[in-house]
Amino acid sequence: MRVVYMGTPAFALPSLEALIGRPEHEVAGIVTGPDRPKGRGLKTAPSPVKETALRHGIPVWQPEKLRDPGFLDALRSLDAGLFVVVAFRILPDELLAIPPHGTINLHPSLLPRYRGAAPIQWAVMNGDEVTGVTTFLVERRVDTGDILCQETVPIGPDETAGELHDRLSRTGADLLLRTVDRVAEGRISPQPQRGEASPAPRISREDGRIDWRLPARAIHNRVRGLNPVPMAFTTWRGQRLRIISSRPDRLEGEGGRPPGEIVCADERRGVTVQTGEGGLRLDKVQPEGRSRIEGAEFVRGYRPAAGDRLGGS
Repeated sequence: MRVVYMGTPAFALPSLEALIGRPEHEVAGIVTGPDRPKGRGLKTAPSPVKETALRHGIPVWQPEKLRDPGFLDALRSLDAGLFVVVAFRILPDELLAIPPHGTINLHPSLLPRYRGAAPIQWAVMNGDEVTGVTTFLVERRVDTGDILCQETVPIGPDETAGELHDRLSRTGADLLLRTVDRVAEGRISPQPQRGEASPAPRISREDGRIDWRLPARAIHNRVRGLNPVPMAFTTWRGQRLRIISSRPDRLEGEGGRPPGEIVCADERRGVTVQTGEGGLRLDKVQPEGRSRIEGAEFVRGYRPAAGDRLGGS
């Protein structure tokens, strides 16, 4: 099967490499995002997908506008039977009309759950124990097309969104390759999405602000769901304090303490904070403008004390 591959971030790499590694599938061209400023120096750099394409000598397109007539003509000239999309942009009708076998997308959830830009983060933040990957036919409405293949993936109780992202990218690559195989062989039967749909909107920095009135487990899920970006945070002594990792912690005599109050600040165990239900131990934090440190190191270096309040309330 001759394909055009569309993707930009690291999540799209395992799938691209899987397709490149199969001689029966020719990646005729790659479409990816424009080079963007990256790093502290904000030097312009290519996307991970473009770097891989150049390494394998595959033609690359980086259109600002997907409706550009010259770009669409270039895609038509590749004579690809299938377009494959992993972590890319919304595609216009003019582009979707080109490949005779349609356009397939790999999505990191069990559709119709978590349609949208941040399915991995929301699954973790909501405390789900199971998620998965789905390949489906792309239609005009985002993430609504008929399902081709799905695979279930468990979520560890302390797994971060970053860790789950990496696992799903590898599982998704295997699923995508099986899907392309079946499309090429004519052995696939698209099925309408069934069940209740749920949204997975883009995450903002403000989504990371901790509400200490929530139960400890809910806050812990939010901490791991926002790791590595944008990170959960609170405020302490007028400055932002990122919470890198945490764990629910049982408390003795919780009654009367307001949520957000430091219950324990121990040079060995670190900091435990009262929540709406139970305590939350801060295993690793990042004070504003500083490096990440263990909770115990935070106590030794910054001297938080029992009775201090987090969250500015």
